[in-house]
Amino acid sequence: MAYVALYRRFRPKTFDEVVGQEHIVKTLKNQIENNRIGHAYLFSGGRGSGKTSTAKILARAVNCEHPINGEPCNECEMCKQALEGSLVDITEMDAASNNGVDNIRDIREEVEFIPTAAKYRVYIIDEVHMLSTGAFNALLKTLEEPPAHVIFILATTEPQKLPMTILSRCQRFDFKRLSIENIMKRLRVICDETNTKIQDGALRFIAVLADGAMRDAISILDRCIAEGEEEITEQRVRELVGIPEFEYLIQMADALISSSVDNVLEKAEKLIAEGKDLNVFLWELIKLMRDLLVLSTCKEIDVYQEEEKEKLKVLLQKTNKNRLIELIEGLSSLSNEIKWATEPDIILETGFIKLCTEVEKTFVSEQKMSTDLKSKVLTNLKENGKILLHTKLEETKIELGEEDGLVHIIFEKPVDSFVKMNLLKEESKLAIKEAVIRAVGKDVSVKFVNLKGKDE
Repeated sequence: MAYVALYRRFRPKTFDEVVGQEHIVKTLKNQIENNRIGHAYLFSGGRGSGKTSTAKILARAVNCEHPINGEPCNECEMCKQALEGSLVDITEMDAASNNGVDNIRDIREEVEFIPTAAKYRVYIIDEVHMLSTGAFNALLKTLEEPPAHVIFILATTEPQKLPMTILSRCQRFDFKRLSIENIMKRLRVICDETNTKIQDGALRFIAVLADGAMRDAISILDRCIAEGEEEITEQRVRELVGIPEFEYLIQMADALISSSVDNVLEKAEKLIAEGKDLNVFLWELIKLMRDLLVLSTCKEIDVYQEEEKEKLKVLLQKTNKNRLIELIEGLSSLSNEIKWATEPDIILETGFIKLCTEVEKTFVSEQKMSTDLKSKVLTNLKENGKILLHTKLEETKIELGEEDGLVHIIFEKPVDSFVKMNLLKEESKLAIKEAVIRAVGKDVSVKFVNLKGKDE
């Protein structure tokens, strides 16, 4: 018997098996139960979110001889033929390769005839946004006056590319991106049914890699199972997919943040020598930088273990939001360049050097701006006779905040409680604010950071 890929073997056969799209399947089941079936449906959403599987289930359900609560029985003759792919009244078409006007004209001619065996002729058109302008016009004529025995189910990842005339004639259902938890639950069911041993960490890692697509998650799992390991581990998944270890990603991120060209190039050479997929690597590095950016806003990220979170927090102390955004944008551009490059190794190394140089310039500029601002603020305080304030602010950092119109005065050492009390007086805060405004040249707010007394 020929091998059947897991994503086909475990494709949902009922609405209740469709993961993460309860809002859609509930409506469809109600329509079938109440015999209020539409003539045209549009299923939109990301890849692997269940659009095609739901379309197949709907096609069976409307033709099932013994539907149960809106579900296909999968036992009657119509259901069996549909599952085998031999029911001629259900037609599946990939618009990516059949996007011409002639393809749609063939359908227009067919719809005039009553179904051969089933109740409805059902046309499932996948990636419908790929149809040509002529094909859309031909399809529109059928959608405007559809025969009662015909149902169209259009599926697309890019609904914005469809003409409004098509959109307005369809019942639209938007499929959600699948959560990590939903993907893990389905993978666990598959592992149990296939007697596959897998560590929880590996299961979660596959779910994260899938990026919201169930089909991708099952394909990765299928590849892992094919290796014949006694138990699937997270490390084994990383090796199979070609993703560097977390520690390596942290080191590379550290090198980029520190603008260490030699360190970055050394790690890049190792990456190239090991034959890692450069696109996958950059994708993982961008995700890591993004996670650092999220952590910088004090939000928790549950995809990391505690030990990994601590390493991220240490790395976060070496950078700021602006530099992270700069690196994310630079790495994203580099990723796009490498996809089309004939010499990706050279493009990678050149791109890393450029990122380090640009970050270094930004860092030097920020340091100089911070130093100049503190020279100016202290001078203004001294010139206005605020000697005590001048003395106490000498031991601080004065920096522009990341939000526009905000300046941080950062206390690096605890101060005497008496001094703290004086700094927090309204007249002191007003004097400091006036000095900062004169230094910056515009109205700003001032925020004390880490102002603590020695006895606190």
